[in-house]
Amino acid sequence: MTRKPHFKRVALIGIGLINSSLARLIQRDKLADSVISFSRKDETLDEARSLNLSHEYTNDLRVAVHNADLIILGIPVGAISSVAKVIGPALKKGAIVTDVGSVKRSVIEDVSPYMPEGVHLVPGHPVAGTEHSGPSAGFPGLFEGRWCILTPEKDTDNVAIEIIHDFWIHAGMQVDIMDANHHDQVLAITSHLPHLIAYNIVGTAYDLEAVTEREVIKYAAGGFRDFTRIAASDPTMWRDVFLSNREAVLEMLGRFTEDLASLQRAIRWGDGDTLEELFIKTREIRRSLIDAKQV
Repeated sequence: MTRKPHFKRVALIGIGLINSSLARLIQRDKLADSVISFSRKDETLDEARSLNLSHEYTNDLRVAVHNADLIILGIPVGAISSVAKVIGPALKKGAIVTDVGSVKRSVIEDVSPYMPEGVHLVPGHPVAGTEHSGPSAGFPGLFEGRWCILTPEKDTDNVAIEIIHDFWIHAGMQVDIMDANHHDQVLAITSHLPHLIAYNIVGTAYDLEAVTEREVIKYAAGGFRDFTRIAASDPTMWRDVFLSNREAVLEMLGRFTEDLASLQRAIRWGDGDTLEELFIKTREIRRSLIDAKQV
């Protein structure tokens, strides 16, 4: 049985899509007595302040986490190690640190060394998002019906895990607990590789613009528009994702390349049966996603 979580003080480190959505949710449902938002950019803090996303705003990490009982890291994974090093000494005993990144093993390796005794790290990945970013992009319904994956280590405090579990359940998510390495492998194929393909296809189309005299953009069909939506995602975040999860991404990219070569041969030799067999399978997968309400 889940309980409505409540915190005395929540620190949001980074105010992008996920954390700005959480800020709205926390305030709407009165999940905390106070919320403080951190960003290193003054313009981001000004935007968050204009939206009344929290009670306090700061560009000082130590101020942000002081006396907070929940700290949510909503920053590119490449920046997490340096942030953890700064906030570690300022964390109070009993505080819970979690994150929202789509790579988990590197987060554990980058954050754990800086966590003082009595501070609990519960890595998390709410599998929800849009191509938009920044404080204005968030909305409290972002998490409804989606999955959140928690990847705590075996020695993580059970009470802390339960608190974060209940927090995401209250946000409207279904929650799974998974080994961090397995998470990174699963997300490499379901999220990371699709983004890499989208970036590549849109980049190729951009290179062809001069050759086709703007016909690529002019006659863009639905499939290409879907790729451009994915490829519009935050560049810094996705750069860090690929670098932090490189082994799993490269493994999946190798398998994808082999399968793509098989399709290339089928097209070259007019093997319609192979093509149709694959297309039937992929349509079934789409239908299963619809049935699971994940689209």
